[in-house]
Amino acid sequence: MTTDIRWCKITQSGVLRFEGSDTQSFLQGQLTNDINALTTTHSQYAGYCTPKGRLLASLLLWRRDSAYHMMLPRALCEPVRKRLSMYILRSKVKAADISEDQVLFGLTSTDAASLVNTITGAAPAAVHNVVHHEGVSAILLPLRRYLIVAALADAPRIEAALTAVASASPATLWDALDIEAGIPSVVAATQEQFVPQTVNFDLIGALSFDKGCYPGQEIVARTHYLGRVKQRMVRAHITAASAPKAGDKLYTEAFGEQASGMIVAAVATSLGAYDVLAVIQTSSLEKSAIHWQSPSGPALEIQPLPYAVT
Repeated sequence: MTTDIRWCKITQSGVLRFEGSDTQSFLQGQLTNDINALTTTHSQYAGYCTPKGRLLASLLLWRRDSAYHMMLPRALCEPVRKRLSMYILRSKVKAADISEDQVLFGLTSTDAASLVNTITGAAPAAVHNVVHHEGVSAILLPLRRYLIVAALADAPRIEAALTAVASASPATLWDALDIEAGIPSVVAATQEQFVPQTVNFDLIGALSFDKGCYPGQEIVARTHYLGRVKQRMVRAHITAASAPKAGDKLYTEAFGEQASGMIVAAVATSLGAYDVLAVIQTSSLEKSAIHWQSPSGPALEIQPLPYAVT
């Protein structure tokens, strides 16, 4: 029996694990969100910044028992682990890249809860809720999609359960769902390009202004308290002969030959058609068309996001 549930293996992402008695306080001093508020039944988005407030990584965080887990692009897992490890010093924290030992599955459908319940014994009921069962964690994320995190030994059982009732999709299904949900992913090509607010961290619950210090906190706070953000992330559609990619420049008439924005993420929806997340000057939304690659390149068709961009 098959249903309208779609699933994929999220092979483009990996997992870091942090454990030790000082882990909570260590991560609280490194990341943009309030790690002290993270429980074993809740997940959160967060970021890791340079001292200048520029994002080095965008993350999904959750706890399993006393260990903290961090999902991010697989190519950034080891560089981020190494950089964070430089600041552990005498803290009782152990950081490990466990990407090879974990399998990430993504599911989407309004009917997916029953399948998640079969796999994990219970399905998270609200966005960012987490359930754990016999080495498997399930997280409900925006747009009614589920992330299942399983140890390598449990993956064949889960994949068999998914295959029996759901339709397999390529890993890009997860990228497409992130774009639809307006969830940014910082990759190597876009590291140090964005302050958190420009990729809507404050709108998706990835940024706390009350938690205290972390790298770049003063700059991020100043951006928040001194007025309107001049750049924001939007969702858009591009029709083009070649594929847009993260880090590509965007142009508007007002800026001429000078780039006025950047592609954050892109995924093909059909031949010659692409959905993207893009950071642009907010004034450009109101005054002129936005073009990819050059002032005369393909125009972006702005699409709605599931949250208000102000």
